[in-house]
Amino acid sequence: MPGIRPFDARALVEPVDTAAAKAFTTRLRREGRINEGGRVAAIVVYIVMLVFIGGFALVGLFFLIVFTSVLKEGAIFIGILFGLPVLLCVGVIVGAFFFGLRGDRIAEERRWRLARFAQAVSMEYVPSISEPPLPGSIFSRGSGRTAVDVLRGREPRFVEVGNYRYTVSNGKNQTTVRWGYIAIKLNVPLPHIVLDASGNNISLGTFGRDQHLSLEGDFDRYFRLYCPQGYERDALYLFTPDVMARFIDNAAVFDVEIVDDWLFLYSSDDMSTLDPGRWAWTFSLLSALLDKLAQWERWRDDRLLPAADPGVPWGPGAGAMPGAGAAAGPGAAAGLGAPGLAAPSGGMPEGVASAPVPVAPLPLSAPPGVAPPGQRLRRGVPWLALGIIGGVLALGFVLIGAFLLLPVLFLP
Repeated sequence: MPGIRPFDARALVEPVDTAAAKAFTTRLRREGRINEGGRVAAIVVYIVMLVFIGGFALVGLFFLIVFTSVLKEGAIFIGILFGLPVLLCVGVIVGAFFFGLRGDRIAEERRWRLARFAQAVSMEYVPSISEPPLPGSIFSRGSGRTAVDVLRGREPRFVEVGNYRYTVSNGKNQTTVRWGYIAIKLNVPLPHIVLDASGNNISLGTFGRDQHLSLEGDFDRYFRLYCPQGYERDALYLFTPDVMARFIDNAAVFDVEIVDDWLFLYSSDDMSTLDPGRWAWTFSLLSALLDKLAQWERWRDDRLLPAADPGVPWGPGAGAMPGAGAAAGPGAAAGLGAPGLAAPSGGMPEGVASAPVPVAPLPLSAPPGVAPPGQRLRRGVPWLALGIIGGVLALGFVLIGAFLLLPVLFLP
């Protein structure tokens, strides 16, 4: 990719310097660049479980000692029955602790590899970003929103590749949703456009059918394009046949979103990994797309052109201003006419055309930006889901009613 050093993936596969990886993670923690919430929670759980099991064991041991004279030979058997579950629980906790340490070591090695890889390709490694300030659809969902293992490049334009997590709650159940994403900064804002890929099982939401735009060729086999109403011609300007071909050939597995001055590509799989092959594919994809973004940045929204003031003439050819001839004095005539020509009766000299009327300048194009109707797609109503829920509720009411009426119908 232009502006990034030749692809060098050796840092992803070379043996790790364990001490250096641990020191790197320690420095990140000291700088507050790692989200420690999960680690702290795990430590708290370990302590609570050890205190609970330790207290339970002490209480059991106390009663066993007190009643030893009563239980006699049976005390040993009861002690074994009581001690085995306690030892088992302690073993599980100790095993979980060492498993956690192994997970920490793997995470340290991962950060170290990605940081060295980022340095090798002139990018920056960011281990964690809480509440990423990005305008994409997925970045406002759920709670606990965090981007991890983010690599950023700034030349020839800002690019961010990372993994994203958030939590959604459904009553008592919580689910962690995982995404991989690529964010590309544009130089100008563009209309809100979504390409819903047919080849994946992810969704950026439901949009009104009247915002669906069908494009030529095979594009509709790979993507459903949504754009705000009234911006169909603008979408056709942006998605020319050559641009469509680039997306089909390189990004058909992604959902794509253009919002404000950003281009996002979303995947259900992690994008920032230790797989050299995946990074080679990602760099190839970026090279293919960045090559076409320059033509997008020539787009302007004509809806932002200022409306002409009816009291001010616009452009050339406007009529003469009333009283312009009377206002012209001898000094003006000397400046506008030929040298030495006198203006009869204080007016313009004969044979000299009147000066052009000052007019307001006519803008050649609109300023960068998007008018409010094009800034966000209108969300649709999921009628199918509502219909299914309504049908299930109606069926439930019918069954309950029938169950309540059965005794009445069969009474003697």
